[in-house]
Amino acid sequence: MTAVREFTRRRDGMCFALDGGIWLHRHRHRGEPMAHLVSSDRDGLLRLGRGLGFEARALQYKPLKDPRTGERVPAWHWDVWGHRLGRLPAIPSSPAPASAR
Repeated sequence: MTAVREFTRRRDGMCFALDGGIWLHRHRHRGEPMAHLVSSDRDGLLRLGRGLGFEARALQYKPLKDPRTGERVPAWHWDVWGHRLGRLPAIPSSPAPASAR
C-alpha cells in the first residue's frame, strides 16, 4: 500500500504527494474540519479510498504546481469531511526539518 503521511509544512507534504506518496492535509473549510488525501499516484488513492469506503467517482483531478520546479504535475485528491474524517487512520505528523524551525 502507498504510504500515507501528514506533514507540519505544506511544502513538504506537496513534494511527498508529487513523488507518489499520499499526503494527508488537514485544514478547515468555512470553519469546518476537513482533510484532503493528495497524490500523483491515482491508483494508490483509489486503493486507499476503497478501503475507507469512498466512491471512486468522488476522486478529483487537479494538477498541482511542483514547488521544486514550478511545473504543473497531474495529481488527484479526495475531499474528506464530516463522519468520513473518523475513518482516517491515525497518522503521525512528520516534524519540520531543523533548518525550518
